[in-house]
Amino acid sequence: MNILIIGAGAIGSFYGSLLAKGGHHVAVLARSDYEMIKQHGIHIISDTALGHWHFMPAEVIKDQDSLSFEPDVILLCTKVLKSLDRVALIRPFVGSNTAIGLLCNGVDVEDSIQAAFKTHEIISGLAFICVTRTQPGTIWHQAYGHVALGNYPYGLSDKTVLLAEAIERAGVKALTTENIVSARWRKCVWNAVFNPLSVLGGGLNTQEMLAALDPIIRAIMTEVMMIAEGVGHPLDPCILEEQIEGTLKMPPYKTSMLLDYESGHEMEIEAILGNAVRAAQRVGVAHPHLETVYHLMTAKAKRSRENQ
Repeated sequence: MNILIIGAGAIGSFYGSLLAKGGHHVAVLARSDYEMIKQHGIHIISDTALGHWHFMPAEVIKDQDSLSFEPDVILLCTKVLKSLDRVALIRPFVGSNTAIGLLCNGVDVEDSIQAAFKTHEIISGLAFICVTRTQPGTIWHQAYGHVALGNYPYGLSDKTVLLAEAIERAGVKALTTENIVSARWRKCVWNAVFNPLSVLGGGLNTQEMLAALDPIIRAIMTEVMMIAEGVGHPLDPCILEEQIEGTLKMPPYKTSMLLDYESGHEMEIEAILGNAVRAAQRVGVAHPHLETVYHLMTAKAKRSRENQ
């Protein structure tokens, strides 16, 4: 397939390189790193058995006039931010048969895309990975890497299966599901805890949070699981312990929200926390810990903007 990756950060670069390894024609829309990637490609440094490799996209573009093909799939790998108009970003590249893929964090993040492109296939995806862009054109992969892919709001298409198969061929596990919304809530159980607490804790990594904040971690996880059940996506009760145990096995990791905060960048507060809080309010599920963290993070972000 002809695939366009929009967002050449850590996620887009890593999975774009896997799709190219898996046999697809992969172009990359790069904005801030355009010149570097155009000349030198992207270097992936993995601490796992994948090793190190170099990814030279089939095309590197910075606007719609530069792309030589109509994408079979657009894979949008940007963060879900209030300041970013995702619909406007992808619209110039969407052809009549283009499927639109979202590889991002958060819950209830597909609705605006579906509303704007009512006749197009929407592929929703989650990445379970520790990966960071260390400098322009260089990506550091620390741990994990598997993905979950499915069609939104439900189902599984041929294009989705082809994406998963390509990632598997490149050596990374790719799960397919007909209920991707439940998978989003499952990941939110982790994200809604470790991302904001890393910022509110003054820069704590995952191991430090587990050592110091166990009661609050479990309380927020429990609330997110109750919200998921309330909106019709009940999760296995074992998920809480599984996620804590899995985090214990990770190397000490700075969350993406903490990295954004330290860099003065906008954080994914609404996608990860705000949407979960609003879902709880819609279905009448108590969520005092989650709501407190959400308001603290909103205040933290406001202060950060003012200081800048």
